[in-house]
Amino acid sequence: MNLDRTGLRVSRLCLGMMSFGKHESREWALDEAAAEPIVKRAVEGGIIFFDTADVYNGGQSEVVTGRVLRKLFGMREEYVLATKVHGRTMPGENGRGLSRKHILASIDASLKRLGLDYVDLYQIHRWDKTTPIDETMEALYDVVKSGKARYIGASSMYAWQFAKAQRVAPTRFVSMQNHYNLIYREEEREMIPQCIDQRVGVLPWSPLARGLLARGRTPSGEGQTTRASTDPFLGSLYRPDLDLPVIDQLAEVAEERGVPPAQVALSWLLHKPGVTAPIVGATKLSHVEDALAAETLSLSDDEIERLEELYVPHPVSGIEF
Repeated sequence: MNLDRTGLRVSRLCLGMMSFGKHESREWALDEAAAEPIVKRAVEGGIIFFDTADVYNGGQSEVVTGRVLRKLFGMREEYVLATKVHGRTMPGENGRGLSRKHILASIDASLKRLGLDYVDLYQIHRWDKTTPIDETMEALYDVVKSGKARYIGASSMYAWQFAKAQRVAPTRFVSMQNHYNLIYREEEREMIPQCIDQRVGVLPWSPLARGLLARGRTPSGEGQTTRASTDPFLGSLYRPDLDLPVIDQLAEVAEERGVPPAQVALSWLLHKPGVTAPIVGATKLSHVEDALAAETLSLSDDEIERLEELYVPHPVSGIEF
């Protein structure tokens, strides 16, 4: 399918590469040898779209991503690769953010780690309050015009910020990578309708809510995935008092269908208007199998209504690191 209004063809699922590249920041991240069979299975299943970032695992995610994709694809044009810029990757006052200085230094550093001449999609990881947005958009335009990126995209921000960026852009964002899943649906209020109206592709991150929708969760935390139990970001994203009823309903629907909850949660997202490709992380082959199975799992209107009926509005989260 196309990445919405562009001519860029992408798979219905995007494989998130944050799980790959050993680093002290993430105990569950895999080295290259462990990552390769997982990525290989995704490729065998038809996935050609991959997402990473310069800050993931101290840059090691980009290193492993570049190496593994070169092994699995015969030509660079066979796959679509996205990375991001914003977080601190260099020392000094200009070692982070979305200034012209940092963007132009960061794209070169990312390409060096990836071992590539260009990325397909270069995304700003968050909004930068300290840099005028017209400076950021001009710098991104120059990245595209130099041939170092084919398209540009954005990640979590307020809808008014996204509209402002698009208004001043010499070349516009073609995608929005935002926080969206069965237990966090605040993006349905403004951002997703805006993306649908402007024909911007939606690439949800954390489609399984840091693993909470993969296995479910009890108030004590029993049954969490390793990621869910060790991720410091998780506590700011979700509310057990609001989310457990939805997770329980998900488990019931999945049991009736005879499939894991992860498949139902991903299938629900694939049914939602505007969604181009959820970004699915994987540390086991079974995670890839669940994602691939979700592509062909059709949910009835009644099942979708049951999955959605217990949702309670949440505080906005995922905007700030």
